[in-house]
Amino acid sequence: MTAPVLSAFLLGGDLPVARLGFGAMRLAQDGMNPRNEPRDPAVARNVLRRAVELGVNHIDTAEFYRSPDGSTGANNLIREALHPYLADLVIATKIGPVFRAGQFAQATAADMRQLVEANLDALGIGRLDLVYLRIGMMAPPHGESLGERFEALATLREEGLIRHLGLSNVDDAHLTEAQRIAPVAAIQNLFDPHDADEVALLRRTADEGIAFVPFGPLGSGQAGRRDDAYAEIAARDEATVAQVALAHVLALSKNTLAIPGTGSIGHLEENMAAGTLALAPADLRRLGV
Repeated sequence: MTAPVLSAFLLGGDLPVARLGFGAMRLAQDGMNPRNEPRDPAVARNVLRRAVELGVNHIDTAEFYRSPDGSTGANNLIREALHPYLADLVIATKIGPVFRAGQFAQATAADMRQLVEANLDALGIGRLDLVYLRIGMMAPPHGESLGERFEALATLREEGLIRHLGLSNVDDAHLTEAQRIAPVAAIQNLFDPHDADEVALLRRTADEGIAFVPFGPLGSGQAGRRDDAYAEIAARDEATVAQVALAHVLALSKNTLAIPGTGSIGHLEENMAAGTLALAPADLRRLGV
């Protein structure tokens, strides 16, 4: 195999980001399940420092990425490990889900300012590089308007609290609705390469210079036959399943960004090595897109 050439992507047309970044969801605990055990904060801080050493300059986070008891948050760990931040470090965050009455609910337009300010305070910065409005849970809520919420975020962008706006868990109609209000710099979806609507959205974002950030990656662990294909390719090429999945993300299009997350330095280094892995054309045809 030949290593791919991974040029930086210009997020929002002005922020160069390496296409292989880091997702912070697993820093405070292993995923979002409240039954999961919390991570050691010292280990999490070391993972963040090592990520930057390995060339990561795009960290994806959220204020609701917290330990089960809420005492430790990914944003706080990022600040403790990396502040003052390197000039080229881009931090993206998501707002939308809020924890109320013991469960996640959807924030309203009136909540947007408080949620943005909570991220600013926890990260110790005056402006957020990228804020995604996340709607729904795991599947896009088709037919649901995001206009009022996105307008509230656009106002905060005009005030200088946000540099670029993004959308998460959305469909093509949501993107069109948002673009009538303000520019959209990135889309973050649970991408299925065999879903025609998702493929069309990926192609639209590529045409319009919008970053496309599949999380999962590509539904890994939920995708059945595709996971089997990842495993077969990994065994043949002496790679890991995660590396093959990440290589697939990066091969989808020049506007795709990967944000694998982990709470382990060993797993981090394994993920970053995926940037040197190229999939054969036959493998890509089998995997989709």
